[in-house]
Amino acid sequence: MNTAIATTPSGLSFISDNMAGAAPPIARAVAEAAVGQVLPYGNDPFSERARRRFGEIFERDVDVFPVSTGSAANGLALAALTPSWGSVLAHHDSHLHHDECGAPEFFTGGAKLVAIPGVAGRMDPEALRAAVRRRAGDVHSVQPSVVSISQATESGGVHTVEEIRRLSSIAGDAGLRVHMDGARFANALAHLGATPAEMTWKAGVDVLSFGATKNGAMTADAVVSFDPALSAELAFRAKRAGQLTSKMRFQTAQLDAYLTDGLWLANARRANAMATRLGDGLKAVPGITLLAAPQANIVFCRLPRHLTDALLAEGYAFYHDRWEPGTVRLVTAFSHDGDDIDQFLDAVRRHSA
Repeated sequence: MNTAIATTPSGLSFISDNMAGAAPPIARAVAEAAVGQVLPYGNDPFSERARRRFGEIFERDVDVFPVSTGSAANGLALAALTPSWGSVLAHHDSHLHHDECGAPEFFTGGAKLVAIPGVAGRMDPEALRAAVRRRAGDVHSVQPSVVSISQATESGGVHTVEEIRRLSSIAGDAGLRVHMDGARFANALAHLGATPAEMTWKAGVDVLSFGATKNGAMTADAVVSFDPALSAELAFRAKRAGQLTSKMRFQTAQLDAYLTDGLWLANARRANAMATRLGDGLKAVPGITLLAAPQANIVFCRLPRHLTDALLAEGYAFYHDRWEPGTVRLVTAFSHDGDDIDQFLDAVRRHSA
C-alpha cells in the first residue's frame, strides 16, 4: 500500500477524505464545549441537543451512541445484531471485509463474515437470496444473522433507495437484521436527494453506522439505532468497548454542529461535485480510463504507469496499485475546491502530452 507524508498540502492529496481538516463550525463548536463544567458521560446539554438533532433528521426517536471511529461503530452495531455463532453477509469488496482488521469478528465474539458477490460494490440480490438461507438451522454451521449494506460503496457508487429496500426485504424475509455502513452516508444522501429516513429505517435498516469524520468532523461518528429493543445492549457494549467517553460533549458538540443548518449535506455536495469535476476532466484525456462515473466522492481510473509516477513526483498523493496494477483511487473532500481539481487536471494533461 502506498502512503504519503502527513504534511501533504490539502490541494495535492487525494488519498482519502480522512486527510481533510475540520469544518470551521465544528472546530468552533468544540472550542465552545471546552468552556465551563458539565456532567460527564453524555449527560450534558451538548449531547442532549445532538440526540434531538438526530431525531429531527430521521423523523423519529432514535438511539444515538457517539463513537470515536467508524470501526467501533461497525463493530458495536454488528455485535448488537449478531450472535457469536452467526454470520454477517456483506459485499466481497466492502470495508468490513477488507479494511477492519477483524474488528467485526472481535466485537461479535467470533461471528463470521460471509462475502457476497456483486458488481460495483453492490451485493447481487440473487446471491444474497441464496446466502440468507444457506445451512440455516444446521448446528454445524454459522447461522446467517445480518446483512450489511455499504452506503456509499467502496467503489464510489450509491445504492438507490429501491436497491436498499430490495436487499432489506431479502434479509427480512429470512429473519435477518439489516446494518448500514454509512461511513460516507452524507455523500450518498446528497447524490440521491432522498431523506435520511427514506434511505434507512423506511427502507428496512435496523442500525446505521453514521459517519461524520470523513466529511468535516474531527473524531466523531455514531451508532444510530432504529430499534428501541437494542438500546440497553448497545449502551452496555459501548461502555465495555471503551466508547462511553467521559467528556462526550466534545464528540456530541461536533455532531450537533455537523447537522446544524445543513452543514453535513453542504460538505457532501461539495465533495461530490469535486469528484464529478475530476472524473469529467480525466475521461477527456487520451489514455485514461474512468472505471465508473463517480456518484459520491470517489473516482477510480486507470492511469499509465509513467503518468502515475510523474504525478507522484510532482507531489500529488493518492492510492495506486492497491487493487490491481494501473488502478488509481482519487478521493475528494469538502476542503477541495475547483482550483485544486483544475491544477491536478492540468498536471495530468501536461504529463500525458
